[in-house]
Amino acid sequence: MSNQVISLVKGGNIPLAMDGIIEVAIEWSYSPAVVDVSCFMVGENGKVPSDDYMIFYNQPTDPEKVINLVRSEPNAATFSVNLHSLLTTSIHKCVFAATLDGPGTFKDVKDCRITVKSASGEILFEIDQVSDETSLVLAEVYRYKDWFKLRGIGKGFNGGLKPLAEAHGVVVEEEEVEEAPPANVISDSIPSPPPAVNLTKIDLLKKKVKISLEKKNLTSEKARVAVVFDASGSMANLYAKDTVQRAFERVLAIAACMDDDGILDVWFFGSKFMRAPSVSERDYEDYVKRTYPKPRFIGGVGIGNNEPLVMADIIKKFTIEEPNKDIPTYIIFFSDGGIYEEKKISQLLIDSSKENIFWQFVGLGNANYGVLRNLDDLSGRTVDNADFFALDDIDKVSDEELYQRLFNEFPTWLKEARMLGITK
Repeated sequence: MSNQVISLVKGGNIPLAMDGIIEVAIEWSYSPAVVDVSCFMVGENGKVPSDDYMIFYNQPTDPEKVINLVRSEPNAATFSVNLHSLLTTSIHKCVFAATLDGPGTFKDVKDCRITVKSASGEILFEIDQVSDETSLVLAEVYRYKDWFKLRGIGKGFNGGLKPLAEAHGVVVEEEEVEEAPPANVISDSIPSPPPAVNLTKIDLLKKKVKISLEKKNLTSEKARVAVVFDASGSMANLYAKDTVQRAFERVLAIAACMDDDGILDVWFFGSKFMRAPSVSERDYEDYVKRTYPKPRFIGGVGIGNNEPLVMADIIKKFTIEEPNKDIPTYIIFFSDGGIYEEKKISQLLIDSSKENIFWQFVGLGNANYGVLRNLDDLSGRTVDNADFFALDDIDKVSDEELYQRLFNEFPTWLKEARMLGITK
């Protein structure tokens, strides 16, 4: 490949080499949230022929396999485009775009650029002067006479992924329960609607989970996944700001990828505890408000902290009520501190160390976490079965960093637990 690099300015265009195969690489050095990269293959009317022509991580190629998403990483995505094959289709242009799912806008994304590589060299388009939008149209490959050109766009798009996709003709809708047709209507006469591309927050988060699992060599591992949320009085503000809901969604994505049946078990605790309904990714929206609404929160599990009570119930569920030596249990335990029952917590961790249960404690804020800060020094356990880290503000922690920390010690425990016969 030639070392020649040509810079493209915003709004500028340049003919593409006649080599045939180009590589379109989209990269960034920092983002405050998940960046979901996509390509819309549209006709002269600016619309996709069907939803099959939206290329993204969950649909990595089109029906003719002209464009392929060949690489998707935390800070980069790469498409391969066969221009000779594209020339034989009715596609007029290919629009490359990116969307943020989470806090921030593209003003917060650092060093965003798109590089188009061919055997003849590289074209570099560095994106700057971006306004406060959560979606960004990056560039487009479009027909010009008998071949193609590249145009640098770098223009923000209001509203996120759903309106961006719909603007290009993709049907994006929430799954709804179908209503039966009226009795006097013959159902066969009603044409079936085109299949919808249902993109949810959980779909995008699962992508990040899978990357983290690959890095930790956990892609083939299954576990029963559960989450525990502090619901004491000091957590009221985090419930009101939906911080707990967002944390729940990030953990639910782990269960969707890793749990043996895709179901997440949930507990809330204060002075008392509550076993909440188990949940799958289909029912994630407003789960915390629906399950633990504010009026119930005030008088529900009490304003204090009693970790031993809920920990004992978790152990009871997974060792007595539903024992399973074949599949490990992975508990993610959120607390904002105020941990005083150190002896009882220590004893429960010691007792459960012979069971196939791993405890991942996550502190929310800079508070008193007592024994959790000294788990490495807790003696008497069959195996080190717990980890702890604290976050000043979980909403400011990227998904990549959160998942990296959540899976930090679990692989080590899993290996040791298998060596000791605690789990298979």
